Amino acid sequence: MATLAAPTFLPADVRLMRLGANLLFALAGLALLVAAGVWLAKSPWLALRHIRIEGEVQHNSAASIRAHALPQLQGNYLTMNLQTARSAFEAVPWVRRAQVQRVWPNQLVVRLEEHRPVAFWERDDSDDLLVNHHGEVFEANVGDVEDEPLPTLRGPEGSAARVLAMWQRLAPEFAPLQATLSHLALTSGGSWRARLDTGGELELGRGEPDEVLQRTRRFLASVGQVRARHENRAIEYADLRHNEGYSLRLAGLGTTEEGTPAAGRKH
Repeated sequence: MATLAAPTFLPADVRLMRLGANLLFALAGLALLVAAGVWLAKSPWLALRHIRIEGEVQHNSAASIRAHALPQLQGNYLTMNLQTARSAFEAVPWVRRAQVQRVWPNQLVVRLEEHRPVAFWERDDSDDLLVNHHGEVFEANVGDVEDEPLPTLRGPEGSAARVLAMWQRLAPEFAPLQATLSHLALTSGGSWRARLDTGGELELGRGEPDEVLQRTRRFLASVGQVRARHENRAIEYADLRHNEGYSLRLAGLGTTEEGTPAAGRKH
């Protein structure tokens, strides 16, 4: 008949020695891992050697982008903070958004989206800024786009997208006048003011975009008839805020005419 062996109890000092030995092995393993991590962090083999720039880049060269961003980059392939790297590339002039990706073993791929300027943003106390096609205001060298026929927008802080959207709706309406809506401003009181490339100033008044657009269309539907009676003189000033018509001043005429939206008849 088999008998069960009595459990063996190790003395306390032996158990303590074994626990100490296990702890020493664990600490030694951890030290090896830390040493390996430090070696990798400093290893020249993992140093970034290539930065590939991708995307449609018109206002910067790859060399200028690297020159702006490289001083901000720290670490190697493993240790570089990609969020910090992304911020460094997005700080480059004209760059709107950057995506940064590691490519083993020592390459960084950067995909850039540049701002696409569609308008100037006018300010009183400093130089103009630019507005991109998303309605975002950004700072860049305005001289890079001075030769482009961009309109000038103006408004309270944070209103750039709203002003751009209004300009996009109004600008095509002036084609029959053979004029361009070169300037559009939203006042702090919510009123719209416009200027044509011919120099004419327009008071468009307040209201929702559809109201302002409808008011402008009524004006344009009849102002051509008024101008025709005066040798097609250029518009100097028009006030569209009247309920039943508009007031109009043409170049070379000292009087102000009142035109009805229907017929442009003077009174």
